[in-house]
Amino acid sequence: MLWGATLLSNIGTWMHDMGAGWLMTSLDPSPVMVALVQAATTLPVFLFSLPAGALADIVDRRRMLLAVQAAMLVLAATLGLIVLGGAVTPALLLAFTFALGTCTAATSPAWNAIVPRLVPHEDFPSAVALNAVSINISRTIGPAIGGALITAFGLAWPFLVNAVSFCAVLAALAWWRTAPRTPTEQPRERLTGALGAGLMHAYASAPLKATLARALAFFIFASAYWALLPLIAQQRLAGDAQLFGTLVACIGAGAVLGAQFLPRLRQRFGPHRVVVAATLATTMVMATLALARQ
Repeated sequence: MLWGATLLSNIGTWMHDMGAGWLMTSLDPSPVMVALVQAATTLPVFLFSLPAGALADIVDRRRMLLAVQAAMLVLAATLGLIVLGGAVTPALLLAFTFALGTCTAATSPAWNAIVPRLVPHEDFPSAVALNAVSINISRTIGPAIGGALITAFGLAWPFLVNAVSFCAVLAALAWWRTAPRTPTEQPRERLTGALGAGLMHAYASAPLKATLARALAFFIFASAYWALLPLIAQQRLAGDAQLFGTLVACIGAGAVLGAQFLPRLRQRFGPHRVVVAATLATTMVMATLALARQ
């Protein structure tokens, strides 16, 4: 129930991301403003994920998820109505996108933390993999639907449909009942203590620090492609919202396809070689895209 609801919500979220990027190309098509949409989406995750993870260890996760999902529904619906009324501005679009990104940062640690309460311990790796599949499937379907909605009905509809998608998550969370805390469980920490424990663990773990450094080095540059893709679709390809949605959907489809080969590649070559090879492949693809004239 929760997986299906999350899939629907993720589809709505990708519709929003696609719609926000395309909307900015009509409000202010400068590269800086279009890139700021991506920044407004992901900056809250960078800023707030750590305290959100600590908070998810302290409060009732179900209630926390219910409250934040309800807030996201209101935000998405309000933005859709503003766009429908023709009153949206670049500043308003960035503000609402940042607010929704903040809510995403608040919910992601809690979502990941409830998985062990949903499945037996032996099924935990499969459940984590299923969550990843959900994200990639939604990344394939959501942008394509968003592009079709904009082409058929207008710019407001990806945001309005995204608001409706949160109803599925709220219904699933209302249906789900968590097990009560047992006397053997450790008492909950304070927020500052939980933050300190997380930072100390990260600092003391050499593999985790290496993973974080590689992720940072990769995504600083790879994110430029995401941020400027709306302008590539509009200006270089003279395309419409449907084309932009299809381009974003192709990224999700590639991720789904790559996930099918990943277990065998890791088993044969090891995770480090796979990461290096994939990073070099990404470099070559981005260089080809930058230099291509047709």
